[in-house]
Order: sequence, then structure tokens, then C-alpha cells
Amino acid sequence: MKDHYAILGIASDASSDEVRSAYRRKALQFHPDRNTAPEATDQFRDVQEAYETLSDVARRYAYDENRRRNLLEKPLETAREIWKNYLEGVLP
Repeated sequence: MKDHYAILGIASDASSDEVRSAYRRKALQFHPDRNTAPEATDQFRDVQEAYETLSDVARRYAYDENRRRNLLEKPLETAREIWKNYLEGVLP
């Protein structure tokens, strides 16, 4: 399960304006026309998917509930995934 909040670099309680702002910033950073790195296209798709999920109220609620359940049912696996996404976002 991808951590959409980590992909956009925002907190899980971010407002819709913060989600939109983070999406625009990340989309500019990873857009294939602006970023020629081989992984930029995949990162751009991840940013789009994260925005589509978090900008829609119903989809965001469902995502948050699934995220909460995964954390309760599989805490180690979920923690590894969260840290992996966090470190990929922090380290170049």
C-alpha cells in the first residue's frame, strides 16, 4: 500500500488546500517534460494517484480507513512501508 501522504510530503491531517498545493509542487518537480530522470515518470504517476485519492472526500476517507486497518492488523509491515516511503522522499 502506497503512502499517499508521504508521496505528496504532507501530514495526514492536511487540508484540501494543502493537498492541492503539495500536488502542484510535486507535479512540477516530477513532470516528464521538466524532469529527464528515468524514474520521474513513475514518480509523476504516483503523485497523480495520490492527489486523485486525497482530493476526493469519499476516496480519502476510504483510504484513511484502509490505512488505519492495515496499521492495526499488520503493524510491522505497515511501519516498514511507511519508513521506506519516507526515506525515499527524504534521501535523494
